[in-house]
Amino acid sequence: MKNLIIVMMLFTGIFHNSQAKDFQKEVTGIVKSADNNLPLSQVSVLIKGTTQGVPTDANGKYSITVPNNETVLIFRYLGYITQEVKVGKQSVINVSLKVDAQEMAEVIVIGQAEAKQTRKLMIQGIADQEEINIDISSQMYMQPENNFSTAYQYPKELSQEDYAEIKENGFNTPWKNPFSTFSIDVDAASYSNVRRFINGGKMPPKDAVKIEEMINYFNYDYEGPKGKHPFAVQHEVSDAPWNTQHKLVHIGIQGEKIEVDKLPPANLVFLVDVSGSMGADNKLPLLKKSLKLLVNQMRDEDHVAIVVYAGAAGEVLPSTSGKEKNKIIEALDKLNAGGSTAGGAGIELAYKIAKQNFLKEGNNRVILATDGDFNVGASSNKAMEDLIEEKRNEGVFLTVLGYGMGNYKDSKMELLADKGNGNHAYIDNILEAKKVLVNEFGGTLFTIAKDVKIQVEFNPATVQAYRLIGYENRKLNDEDFNNDKKDAGELGAGHTVTALYEIIPVGVNSQFKPLDDLKYQNTEVKKTTGNTTDLMTVKLRYKKPDGDTSILLQQVIKNESVKLSNSSENFRWSAAVAGFGMMLRNSEYKNDLTFNAVIELAKSAKGQDKEGYRAEFIRLVEMAGLLF
Repeated sequence: MKNLIIVMMLFTGIFHNSQAKDFQKEVTGIVKSADNNLPLSQVSVLIKGTTQGVPTDANGKYSITVPNNETVLIFRYLGYITQEVKVGKQSVINVSLKVDAQEMAEVIVIGQAEAKQTRKLMIQGIADQEEINIDISSQMYMQPENNFSTAYQYPKELSQEDYAEIKENGFNTPWKNPFSTFSIDVDAASYSNVRRFINGGKMPPKDAVKIEEMINYFNYDYEGPKGKHPFAVQHEVSDAPWNTQHKLVHIGIQGEKIEVDKLPPANLVFLVDVSGSMGADNKLPLLKKSLKLLVNQMRDEDHVAIVVYAGAAGEVLPSTSGKEKNKIIEALDKLNAGGSTAGGAGIELAYKIAKQNFLKEGNNRVILATDGDFNVGASSNKAMEDLIEEKRNEGVFLTVLGYGMGNYKDSKMELLADKGNGNHAYIDNILEAKKVLVNEFGGTLFTIAKDVKIQVEFNPATVQAYRLIGYENRKLNDEDFNNDKKDAGELGAGHTVTALYEIIPVGVNSQFKPLDDLKYQNTEVKKTTGNTTDLMTVKLRYKKPDGDTSILLQQVIKNESVKLSNSSENFRWSAAVAGFGMMLRNSEYKNDLTFNAVIELAKSAKGQDKEGYRAEFIRLVEMAGLLF
């Protein structure tokens, strides 16, 4: 009789479980902003009464499995009014969230008294599952009353983050400085890092805003190369949106697109930081999910080894073929955080293993994934720089993936990537990992041109003054352009690079005119008798990935301009992103530019936006405007 009861209980349990499973169904939908009908990414979609939930993707889409028709879904996003919706018989639930102006104001401005208040905020990111109490007075920047131009005070938990100082480029005159020389930059870490701050209800530190990286986060519809060079260069001239007396010159580079199956075999080494500082959900757990996406892109001919470092460095997986994906993923799953940070020892071991498995005709690369907190061993910038330059010259390149917040070392990670002939990305969520390691797989990992430098010569007969927007930490001496020993940036397969110059035309009486007329030189004669058809000449040098001698190409940009309304989507979008960066940096050159003006310009250039990145940007500008 006792056995019969047990059997009946087991059967009943199975029956109930089967019933519960039968009631399960998938609910999908799109979450948008009610104010502008744009999709919202990273909205928390939660099952009420549980910790189960999912975030919306870059297009505002979500998909969640619910247990029954009585389920209530909670749609929550910082700065917006939370909505609750009963599922019922619906399988598609689209939601429009309204901005909560009062909540946004409470988040931004604490007040002079720095009143202590505790509110419940959703931790957004991969988890999006639990609520925690956060003391806002220690989390948000303190904004001085009626003076948003004054520098923000950084919250305590961000005080250990490290950003190199950026001194914004000013105007130069062609009479004194006819050349502008810089290295290209395909890094896009600044944009996703800025997004992390704004999505968290904070304005980013000024030096975290690198305008060129924000511009280059987005792809542009440039024509591909048709000749012997692995990239094509094009340009466009129109009005500067923030100063209509000035002109804006847009220079775009499109790298050759190569199908994944035609890329050379890869010899990769994952160098993973498993120190104690990597324990947070947005660090090692997100890091492992990111690298799994990359593993799933690997082909049979690709190989990867895994090296970890904490108190010491060690190899946890020897070089393994991409056909053994389960073995690689199992090794990643076993990684746990703990200990100090022997970054120097880790890098040395990773390069050693890369050299042991070197592919002469392949792509040899170390992928460093960390929060950048090197504090044991060869941790000085100079020691790291020397080591990575040595290995770069031996044909092993470096890609750096940054994670987390609080002690994020942006300046050190950028330095390592620059010296390692690689790139630097900041991964703030799994969608960004997909963008960097799946959508842009070739550009992230396969170099088609190295040491790419640009030098622009301005015509004083048509250009009164000029300034390069961004690239402050990529500027080179003019003589470095022809020096093949001088390191510069790399271009990956399919990558686009965009640079903008703001021009004060001859004859315009601008407040930013850099110097008065010369007393002892008759510049007027030169201006009237010189060539007035050219605006500038763009020269570009690059080396093949395995070459030591640079190749030169150049083109002339004519003194011809179109109205902003008639400019291309490429032009208007890059101008909108640059304007947003200038607003975030409180640039002295932004004039009366507003967030609304940036939004309208961006909307006019949104285009097809298949991945939803541009829609996300527009939402980000809107949110920043509320935070400012």
